[in-house]
Amino acid sequence: MNMISGIKLYIEKMCTESGPGMKIILLDKETTSIISMAFSQSDMLQREVYLFERLDSGRSNERLKYLKCIVFIRPTKQNIQLLANELRNPKYSAYYIYFSNIIPRTDIKYLAECDESESVREVKELYADFLCVNPNLFSLSIPNCMANLNWLPDALTRSMQGITAVLLSLKLNPVIRYRAGSQAAQLLAKLIYEQITKESSLFDFRSNMDGAAPPLLLVLDRRDDPVTPLLHQWTYQAMVHELLHIKNNRLDLSNRPNVPKDFKELVLSGDQDEFYGNNMYANYGEIGSTIKQLMEEFQRKANDHKKVESIADMKNFIESYPQFKKMSGTVQKHLCVIGELSGLSNKRNLFEVSELEQEIACKAEHSAQLQRIKKLIADERVSVEDALKLVALYALRYERHANCDTSGLLQIIKTRGGRAAVVPSLIEYAGTHVRQGDLFNMVRITDAVKLTRNLIKGLKGVENVFTQHTPLLKETLEDVFKGRELDPLFPAINSELVPFRRPPQEVVVFIIGGATYEEALAVHQLNNAGYRVILGGTTIHNSQTFIQEVLAATSGIQFKHTKSMIKYCSTDNI
Repeated sequence: MNMISGIKLYIEKMCTESGPGMKIILLDKETTSIISMAFSQSDMLQREVYLFERLDSGRSNERLKYLKCIVFIRPTKQNIQLLANELRNPKYSAYYIYFSNIIPRTDIKYLAECDESESVREVKELYADFLCVNPNLFSLSIPNCMANLNWLPDALTRSMQGITAVLLSLKLNPVIRYRAGSQAAQLLAKLIYEQITKESSLFDFRSNMDGAAPPLLLVLDRRDDPVTPLLHQWTYQAMVHELLHIKNNRLDLSNRPNVPKDFKELVLSGDQDEFYGNNMYANYGEIGSTIKQLMEEFQRKANDHKKVESIADMKNFIESYPQFKKMSGTVQKHLCVIGELSGLSNKRNLFEVSELEQEIACKAEHSAQLQRIKKLIADERVSVEDALKLVALYALRYERHANCDTSGLLQIIKTRGGRAAVVPSLIEYAGTHVRQGDLFNMVRITDAVKLTRNLIKGLKGVENVFTQHTPLLKETLEDVFKGRELDPLFPAINSELVPFRRPPQEVVVFIIGGATYEEALAVHQLNNAGYRVILGGTTIHNSQTFIQEVLAATSGIQFKHTKSMIKYCSTDNI
């Protein structure tokens, strides 16, 4: 279950089916991102694709009849119309059309009528309607999916189409479970079920003959775990995203002052950068020592290249020079990124802030934590954004505590010019009245399994104070694979597939409201232990984008659960 290799196979198929010869590829905004995250431009050039054009932007009317044209677009109404216009007045010798998802027959008929010159050679559906970030992680790049705490209609449709494409590309016809009590999760699960039923011939994959349980699609809601996206991260990929923001596997450093000109925009893809692929889940300390080893190896090779004395030496130098050059680029690129991370961590006092964040997330020590928070958020070295996150975590954990002093902390944030309105919005979005499951390990004595789990956690102690938090998703998936009863909390929508007592072998998880790289790390660890899990979300969040999502989702609703913080609320929520 590798998302990137799935997309690559589809692109290979497009390039080979159109035969030898020079080709142009016509894309839309979304399929441009889909292809660029799986293949580099040089990879496409090797497959004789020399030109890239957007169907939906201004193009020249020059006829290039010596070129074949591969069209790879999403089957939207706008794209169908633009393609119809193209076919009425074809610029290329032949068209090979691929849609990234299921296309209605009526649209195919309409395109056939427009193709009067009969230049279309192929029309196919290739189910590549999602952005593959890591082999085990996909995104639909929907930054805000809710308004008034309900689905935005376009985001709902796009999520259904994206997940359907993921299931078709992996050849899975799963049991669909959703988080009980979440209307958003139930609605999305229902739409996916209806689509699978409607397109039952496409989902007619051979069921497991050996009696294994069917695969599982688990639709979750970000509102159950608002803590994970707020925490500062210390693994490489997650830390880069938190501090510098990765978008579609690209890192924009153009606004950072001391970055060399060649490194203003970097591609961070585990598939195209071996060092990054091997170290994206390594923690900050490990990355430092790994880059030091890489530097030493690079210096050793650089010294070897200075000793060019015989013809054989020259030959070796010429043969190994491309590798040497590539290694030089890798070393410089990652030194540049790590330099930025190190500078920001020290400037923002992140070690101290992060340690307290982890303590709040993992331990209930109200009075001690409150004093530490007050001290830290008044410290000018701590940025207002980081101070706000500490208050948000405190408000989530101690919302129902007798001595909860969120208002007092918000007053300090307001005095420092921070966005105090974020905290009441967050409580409305994901307070105790919304969450199901066991976010802060508030375990009842009757729940023997969880009590034992917590006891073992306590006895083991903490390996690293900066990474002691584990996302709720990890515990949910452990329950799935251990075959524990899922029913009251995660009901199944297509219950006729359910009477299997064995746990599923393959699980696809989709988080409405966005996934995080910390959750991707938890999934990676489970996959390394022999399980098969794919994680997806409407987007991939860091703390800033998550706060934006919370504010967008709660704008305009009347706040009912934050009366004590009314003076810090935005005026449109009162």
